[in-house]
Amino acid sequence: MLLDPRPSAKRRLRELGYVEGQNVAIEFRTAEGRVDKLPSLATELVGLKVDVIVTATEPAARAAKGATSTIPIVMVGINYDPIALGYVASLARPGGNVTGVFFRHIELTAKRLELFKEMLPTVRRVAVFSDPLTVDQLREVEAANTQKRFRLHPLELPGNSPYDFGSAFGIAMRSRAEALFVLESTFLFRERMQIAQLALKNRLPTSFAFREYVEAGGLMAYGASFVDMAGLAAVYVDKILKGAKPADLPVEQPTNFELIVNLKTAKALGLTIPPSLLGRADEVIQ
Repeated sequence: MLLDPRPSAKRRLRELGYVEGQNVAIEFRTAEGRVDKLPSLATELVGLKVDVIVTATEPAARAAKGATSTIPIVMVGINYDPIALGYVASLARPGGNVTGVFFRHIELTAKRLELFKEMLPTVRRVAVFSDPLTVDQLREVEAANTQKRFRLHPLELPGNSPYDFGSAFGIAMRSRAEALFVLESTFLFRERMQIAQLALKNRLPTSFAFREYVEAGGLMAYGASFVDMAGLAAVYVDKILKGAKPADLPVEQPTNFELIVNLKTAKALGLTIPPSLLGRADEVIQ
């Protein structure tokens, strides 16, 4: 059972010999941004006696962990520490019913800011979109802004998801922002299309953590690959269904990171991508 059956995870499951409706059944549940609904959804899945639960966010992992201590849980852990939260005893020996893939984007935040500086050598004023889940990333951005190359204008999006991005962009433009640096959280990722399109409308170059933002029209992204992480989650599912115990399956971390640039967006903004940056891009969207 997959809680978040991303196409890449389903594809990897097929490669491993699992065909939905034949030898595997997938029960998908989504809270649609309502974190308070997750515990009841997790309890519902436990009641169905599923063989394994895959979670795509920290609140979902917490809800699943709270609902069962026996059903294996495969987390795709983004931007949280599963050891500090008590989900696993260690990365090498999880020790309980939780294992999976773990990655904190904060480790790449400084690098992403540096790439943004290289992309925009003359820009000074940069708005930063954050929310309550990105406090540590915001601190890292501010610390990485050495020599005050950028004048950062952090904008914390208030209230519950969905956020009021129209108002946020209005504030950014009134502050004379020349570019937008978006920190990474579940709720921001859900609204990537709206963010990318509003940035284009307001002619703001953008930096994001994942390629999905750039595919939605953002300018550039640097980070781990969701596709790779979801595919690896499918491998964990395969091992567990074949008898492996989560307690004995080490938690893995991504080792490959990708730089994605949207050339179409750059042209729409009247930007020329520095050749040094373009040459290092893993993918250029035309």
